[in-house]
Amino acid sequence: MADDEADADFNSSDYELLGRPARPGRPLKVAIAGGGVGGLTAALCMLKKGFDVTVYEKTAAFARFGGPIQFASNALSVIKEIDEELFERVMDKFTFTGTRACGIKDGLRADGSFRMTNDSLDYLWNPEAPADWFVKFPLRQCADLFGLPYTGVIDRPDLQEILLDECRKIKPDFIQNGNPVNGYVSKGKGNGVTVNLADGTTAEADVLVGSDGIWSAIRAQMYGEEIKKSSNNALKRQGCTYSGYTVFAGETVLKTEDYYETGYKVYIGPQRYFVTSDVGDGRVQWYAFFALPPGTKKAPSGWGGTERTAQNDSEENLVDYIKSLHQGWSDEVMTVLDSTPPDSVEQRDLYDRPPELLRSWADGNVVLIGDAVHPMMPNLGQGGCQAIEDAFVLSGNAGGMRIYSKVGGCFAGLLQKAYRSCQYCAVPQSSWKSYLTFFWKPILQYAIFPAQFAYLYSYHPTGNMGGLPSALEAKWKKQHEEDAEMAFNRVEEEGQSTRGPSFFKIAESETVLAAKKM
Repeated sequence: MADDEADADFNSSDYELLGRPARPGRPLKVAIAGGGVGGLTAALCMLKKGFDVTVYEKTAAFARFGGPIQFASNALSVIKEIDEELFERVMDKFTFTGTRACGIKDGLRADGSFRMTNDSLDYLWNPEAPADWFVKFPLRQCADLFGLPYTGVIDRPDLQEILLDECRKIKPDFIQNGNPVNGYVSKGKGNGVTVNLADGTTAEADVLVGSDGIWSAIRAQMYGEEIKKSSNNALKRQGCTYSGYTVFAGETVLKTEDYYETGYKVYIGPQRYFVTSDVGDGRVQWYAFFALPPGTKKAPSGWGGTERTAQNDSEENLVDYIKSLHQGWSDEVMTVLDSTPPDSVEQRDLYDRPPELLRSWADGNVVLIGDAVHPMMPNLGQGGCQAIEDAFVLSGNAGGMRIYSKVGGCFAGLLQKAYRSCQYCAVPQSSWKSYLTFFWKPILQYAIFPAQFAYLYSYHPTGNMGGLPSALEAKWKKQHEEDAEMAFNRVEEEGQSTRGPSFFKIAESETVLAAKKM
């Protein structure tokens, strides 16, 4: 009724009716900058609502690049609400981690046997109690609270192919590769936006969605930043602050004693932490975080930039280097590193910025989503999840518009209201002492972490899914073990192999202009 009353206020000679599949009027024309997780999800949501969507992507052509990406229960609920077939296809490629033990381990005192210990509090009075596990995350319990599928991972190339295919079913030519958006002209309420492309051409749209990542060209124009401009000491870059950490990443096939019992583990210690995760097919993905100055480059970035030949010592064994930074650490960390092919290791510096809670995420007919406006540190594994939520909320709001006059005011403040930032998962600091973590364990185990994950999972548009999560786990479990055992046998016979880049992100390629020169 409210929409009908508002529609009565507009002059039909000035504004057009916007159509949807079951409603007369022309489709809303949407341009999306960036074909990552957020951009492709936004494209699919909007195509399903009958919008005319075009994605402008930097890469000249998509290829199978990228490591696994984590989807928590809240993101899986959104995916299922977007499209049932999309959800089923994601589940077919999914590896559940939240069904098993996940949490924080002592990087120095874990005894090297990959043993499982319980969550009793007898360490408070029993000096012989195991010191391996600090705390375990209640991922399964919080998912069960809302009746949601369990946290897990999917290979980014698989996710990308699924999203591309689902979008092409609706609009085969929805994406333009190799010609990214580098600016825009918002022409005011009801007049759309001119999209400036890298090859010098322009495109017209009603709405521009900036989903082009942390170094967003759309964000740079909106907030008056200079793209990727760094301070002399590299502590600042396009409005981002260096987090104090650089991260190395690698992958190996390794059967540990706890492989089927654990999902992911965070080993913590002074000025560094080491994360391992089961990512399916017997593979263990790891990340090593070090408190080092920015620009301490040892490995290729996998970020569209450096190669080994550009490093100070291109022949250095990167696994040996990372081990040297973990002297005195648990043999569990060393075992994972020893089984990793050195040539597979990558690295990038971590930059972060606080959420934009005061400035609008929109400029007239232009809006930012995902890392372009609220990049997240990897502590919670929520970067892709929040981008998906952004896309879902944005398309839902845009789908409610009936007249073009509303386009300009549709986005201001919308995503800020929906975005739920979680900022209390701290990065281990240089003053870390293990006894403090033990002292706080009861509060972390039984109050902080349950509240944190319950808060994240509280956004679940599907509602309670009943017995579906358990059924999905049961179907996956048997296949997971069969696939893993095949991988373990293959490595025993043939040895480890180096997978293609990148663990961090689809590698950036040259624009279509450069491609034409080849």
